[in-house]
Amino acid sequence: MRELLKDRTAIITGGTAGIGKAIARMFAEEGARVAIFGRNAERGAKTVEEINRLLGEDRTLFYQVDVSRAHAVEQAVKSVLEIFKIVDVLVNNAGVNRDQLLIRMTEADWDDVMAINVKSCYHTCRAVVRSMMKARRGKIINLSSVVGLVGNAGQANYAASKAAIIGFTKALAKELASRNICVNCIAPGFIETEMTEGMGKEILSMIPFKRMGAPEDIAKGALFLASSLSDYMTGQVITIDGGMVM
Repeated sequence: MRELLKDRTAIITGGTAGIGKAIARMFAEEGARVAIFGRNAERGAKTVEEINRLLGEDRTLFYQVDVSRAHAVEQAVKSVLEIFKIVDVLVNNAGVNRDQLLIRMTEADWDDVMAINVKSCYHTCRAVVRSMMKARRGKIINLSSVVGLVGNAGQANYAASKAAIIGFTKALAKELASRNICVNCIAPGFIETEMTEGMGKEILSMIPFKRMGAPEDIAKGALFLASSLSDYMTGQVITIDGGMVM
């Protein structure tokens, strides 16, 4: 079977659960060496063990990193480069929500979402682009959301963060295109993860497919963007949402 990411090195933030874990597993299955960044050491170790056992080889590593902290990200990327010499793919998947109506939203609710969802992209991209520019190749994939496209009541902070990621993606794509580095964005709809647990069945009426997506649906989109299949594509937002946003 053809391995779309054979001998590539990928960093995936928030890769210990949900969408990030599905991306990490799919990338490893397609031949990539995967470095997972996350805050939960126990969950990280379990994810790495699971993927490596599935593949029968040690192709995945975990780094305990708070991606909202510049120095922590820089040190982790430096360690990945020392081991693998290059970062071919960066997936910015780390994200949180602190949903609340604006009138009840605290400043901490706003700041936490912005720091983890948006500032982390700044930290990770800034840490990896130099090596990508030197290699004159690279793929950066930022995870946004349909909420960043259409908004959602009770999610002003989350919607703002996800819209910011889209703007960041487009600006960075223009900066790096001359160095053969592709920067694209995925906007998932409602996906079955811990973040969407507890959502009522009424949301299905918003989805033409009448079902929520699986993390693997997003992983397939990320695989396309990480592979050579998307080499002439940059600054784009791919919506994977069962038809919610048309």
